[in-house]
Amino acid sequence: MKKILFLPLFRMQSGHHQVAEALMDMLKKHSNGITYKKIDLISYTNTSLEKIIVNSYLTWIRYAPETYNLAYKNLFYVHSPKERIFKWYQQLFMNKMEQLIAEEKPDLIVCTHGFPSYLLSQLKMKGKCSTPVINVYTDYFINNVWGSEGIDAHFLPSQEVKEKLMSKRQIPKQTMMVTGIPVHEEITKNARVQRNTERPKILISGGNSGLGGILNLGDELKNSTDFDYLVLCGNNNKLYEEIDTWNLPHIKPLPYISSRSEMNKLYEEVDAIVTKPGGVTISEALRKRLPIFVHSRLPGQEEINLQYLKQQGLVFKLNQKTPFEKQLLSVLKDQKKMKKWNTSMESYHKEIELEKPEGIVEVMKFILNLNQNGTPSYLARQPKLLYS
Repeated sequence: MKKILFLPLFRMQSGHHQVAEALMDMLKKHSNGITYKKIDLISYTNTSLEKIIVNSYLTWIRYAPETYNLAYKNLFYVHSPKERIFKWYQQLFMNKMEQLIAEEKPDLIVCTHGFPSYLLSQLKMKGKCSTPVINVYTDYFINNVWGSEGIDAHFLPSQEVKEKLMSKRQIPKQTMMVTGIPVHEEITKNARVQRNTERPKILISGGNSGLGGILNLGDELKNSTDFDYLVLCGNNNKLYEEIDTWNLPHIKPLPYISSRSEMNKLYEEVDAIVTKPGGVTISEALRKRLPIFVHSRLPGQEEINLQYLKQQGLVFKLNQKTPFEKQLLSVLKDQKKMKKWNTSMESYHKEIELEKPEGIVEVMKFILNLNQNGTPSYLARQPKLLYS
């Protein structure tokens, strides 16, 4: 029985966990003879430390977002020697990673966060780890925390990222495949059609943490004459209760939805989504071919994601000083803008080299050496891919 270890970083739910869980569910459905386990490295190292780091992060981005944004870009986005960034605590985590590998004895490690990838790359370069490692990236850029030396495969968000890794880090082309940011296979791919022509339905997301500023749209939503709204509140009970007290037929608050099939049905019910530029939510909306309006962004990763998505013509950034509904109408009712967006959407989907769950699973099985007869059967039918 082969074992795959998935490594996000924090216990706090995030895209790193969602991507790991999506891949684990793919393995469960499309393979036999494989066990898998997900461990967040920080809480494995020290539960109290994990709580301190998470609370500090949430406080920082809430009360001093611009300083966090500056620190993130200077430390993790522009070139900065990793040894300098991590020198104070690197050895602690290196020791813990060695301990984790010795305890779990995995046959393959899948990193959905850059820091475990960095540690494993260091161990491999020192000859202290022989386990194959896959990096699965959860944003539309790659910060400089991610390890590259010694990493066996890379699941990439875009062709642009692939080209950058080849040119800047000299990563071999045959180890990289563009998968997009992986989402659960119950988020099905389908052609997008507008369903509610007279009064479109808009899904508003990003309220789970309470940091997305959704209530700033409150007055405009209450007075809407053109749209119906479904508001995903996640675990933000205060937001849910506030919207529920409005008692308005065209605004419906929704609690946390854990089922991906239910989420898929919700996507198919609406005509556009208003959200923050988090990697997984955006990837799901792109898969469903939904027009995406960005109402706010968290500093750091989301700001950089937004820059890429705007450049590619995949999202529409809302201006906080312009009436909300006026902006939605100016896009959704403009055939020229929608045609341009459709072209961008087609270009995005054509870049994807490996998308079907069975293909992604076969790559993992290939690296596990579970396929002893050469090229995995699914990959052999994919002319774009390496391994074929």
